Amino acid sequence: MRFLRNSANSETKSSCTPFLNPFGNVAVSGIVMILELENADQNDAVLVPPPNFSMVDDCIFRSSFPSPPNFPFLQTLNLRSVIYLCPEPYPEENLEFLRSQNIRLFQFGIEGKTEVSLPILRDSIMEALKVLIDVRNHPVLIHCKRGKHRTGCLVGCLRKLQNWCLSSVFEEYQRFAGVKSRTTDLTFIEVFDIVSLRQCLYSIIYQYQGYGSKKRRLLYKEENLQKPPRLTSF
Repeated sequence: MRFLRNSANSETKSSCTPFLNPFGNVAVSGIVMILELENADQNDAVLVPPPNFSMVDDCIFRSSFPSPPNFPFLQTLNLRSVIYLCPEPYPEENLEFLRSQNIRLFQFGIEGKTEVSLPILRDSIMEALKVLIDVRNHPVLIHCKRGKHRTGCLVGCLRKLQNWCLSSVFEEYQRFAGVKSRTTDLTFIEVFDIVSLRQCLYSIIYQYQGYGSKKRRLLYKEENLQKPPRLTSF
């Protein structure tokens, strides 16, 4: 299986090897991946990523709403979780795909309109971040409808947690939002208070074994028990 990117022609294996260091000091440009299956049955098959697909960090991905033609591509990511940021019910065909792959769905119903209640948006983003930073949920895909505004707000707040400078956070948001960039989103990201989120991390200790190592793990006060995948709505 070969990955082709718009910035390089080197071959890369489909796995969660580090692409960014875990502290997010390097911004990632949009990634366009075309994967060719090299086997006798599907010699010329092409795996198609959802629009606006990109790697955010090691084992964290973002995109627009996946459609059935994107499912074979998503299989290559070995996802454990999907964070869905829209209030509408998840389509049955998408749910069936998640069930077949044993992927857990976390839904946070954020309205897509420009004027969203800030307390509701803040609370939803805060809860989504708690799911996002829990590496037991990785690899994870974040998506809304277009992968621009709601997804951009969540990723922007993650970048603040990673101590990115605000100009880099805004540049990343605008790269995906394009001409539809919203001042309200940028203001929300700027004023978002991550102090309370940092406080909840006191009981969740990140331990990185080597800088950027994929061996990073979370240590909890109690051992996590395996649970069957299910839909979690907030």
